Amino acid sequence: MAAGLRLGPLLRYVDGVTGDSATIWVETDRPCTAEVRGTSGSTGADGSSESSGADGSSGSPGAGGSTRTFQIAGHHYALIPVTGLTPGTTTEYEVRLDGRTVWPPPDSRFPPSTIRTPFPSLPASPAGADGDVKVAFGSCRWAAKPAKGRDPVGPDALDTLATHLAADPAAAERPDLLVLLGDQVYADETSADTRRWLAARRDLRDPPGPEVGEYEEYTRLYDESWGDPEVRWLLSTVPSCMIFDDHDVIDDWNTSAAWLARMRGTHWWGERVLSGLMSYWVYQHLGNLSPAELDADPLYAEIRSVPDGTDRLRRFAAEADADPACVRWSYRRDLGRTRLLMIDTRAARLLTEGARAMLDPAEAAWVREQALVDRGSYDHLLVGTSLPWLMPPLIHDAEAWNAALCRGERGGPGGRWARFAEDLRQRADLEHWAAFPSSFEALTRLLAEAGSGPDAPATVCVLSGDVHHAYVAEPDWTERAVEAPPQARVVQLTCSPLHNAIPRSVRLGFRFGWSRAGRALGRALARHGRAGRPLIGWRRTGGPWFGNQLMTLTLRARSARLTLTQARGNGRLEKVDERSLSGS
Repeated sequence: MAAGLRLGPLLRYVDGVTGDSATIWVETDRPCTAEVRGTSGSTGADGSSESSGADGSSGSPGAGGSTRTFQIAGHHYALIPVTGLTPGTTTEYEVRLDGRTVWPPPDSRFPPSTIRTPFPSLPASPAGADGDVKVAFGSCRWAAKPAKGRDPVGPDALDTLATHLAADPAAAERPDLLVLLGDQVYADETSADTRRWLAARRDLRDPPGPEVGEYEEYTRLYDESWGDPEVRWLLSTVPSCMIFDDHDVIDDWNTSAAWLARMRGTHWWGERVLSGLMSYWVYQHLGNLSPAELDADPLYAEIRSVPDGTDRLRRFAAEADADPACVRWSYRRDLGRTRLLMIDTRAARLLTEGARAMLDPAEAAWVREQALVDRGSYDHLLVGTSLPWLMPPLIHDAEAWNAALCRGERGGPGGRWARFAEDLRQRADLEHWAAFPSSFEALTRLLAEAGSGPDAPATVCVLSGDVHHAYVAEPDWTERAVEAPPQARVVQLTCSPLHNAIPRSVRLGFRFGWSRAGRALGRALARHGRAGRPLIGWRRTGGPWFGNQLMTLTLRARSARLTLTQARGNGRLEKVDERSLSGS
């Protein structure tokens, strides 16, 4: 029987510096050779039907690549390297399995899938030299579709973006990169269809009940999320990078040492976390890496060299769960003169009370190095962290107060206040950057340093999600943080959800958190916990906005423009805010 395409293709990495290579991820239904080939429909960089780019170059119908699939837990995958692309052009492509074309489907209602490559990065960036770089970002996409009628959480922002782009691919402004900042799947909040599927496999009265429990069940979540026709086409034609957040494994993943000890005391958690890390490595992490990084990855080489890589990947996942320092999920991408630094804020945590940190020392050192090295080579630094750096002040102070109580600032470690605070921390999700005070201060100083000096970029933008609303916040620099304010404009850009909901009471709570009364309450809590004042102050300069939404940064030379769009249904994206981020 001929091999078929089970999931994908996903256009993952496109070289943002040379513009001549890419990677495409697929899942197949049996072992095979997976191949990508550019077709004769290649077009210029402006998306026109002609075959010349803006610089006179042609598309890349001869581009392509192939590789054998590898096997994990009875599933077959390939990350196909695509070479021979022409910078500054758009190349239509097809996917073949053992020589048979399987993508695009013969009855597809969508435009051809394409790879759009940038012009080569220049050593300097005069206005108009490199063109725009558009980076769209968001988080928290619950993939379930309504059986009929109205979607209870509103229209899906990714579905709506896909419909918008497919309606007029030549005229619509397509992102150059889609940054997905966590909760790509919900392992602990499954849909009615998935619950029925789970019930046919096992008794849902036994833990973990209607949540996923092992690798095969994780594959069901990705089928549901990425098999959606609109999203499947979107991910085949817009490059994407991803990082996990808690719901990719379980709500409040790695909140504290006490939380982790409680979870490890259950009989089902071990398989859950191993399967979560295994599936993340296969479905999300591999595609984040460049071809050079993949070539240098010994785990990837070993799994591809054996008939079945399941046992080897399980050992890796067990090591990663036991010792956060043995693996780095964070990574960096350069897009012309824009640098994207994606930070893992879940699996890299150190949880021992009194020495808590969002990142282990090796990871923190790597992040610092990547943010500061060759600063003159980029005009914009984007720091992707699923959890916002700057939260509503009341929430920040409440988390700092809670962290102080948990470490024993009142009554000592293990005392009544510490026990109360630990219970509250787990119930109220108090585990953002503010709950790791030393890590919050380290990140604050790093952002200021990256934005200072003669080689400072024009902007330093922290991209986050998680909190099911969107806002813009900016720091008020103090002498406690830095000797002088950075030259770069430093902003917190939070955008969530792509497809989810938030109760009205929580909306009111977030609004109150920014208010004068909320700030006063937060300061009172901090004083009670002897938490001290934050290293900096900050203010909200945009939002809060509620709805299924997507933010897009348009970066050109040293200018930056932010647009927030919300999904309104029928493929309509409504622009609800637009602002310049250039200048400090």
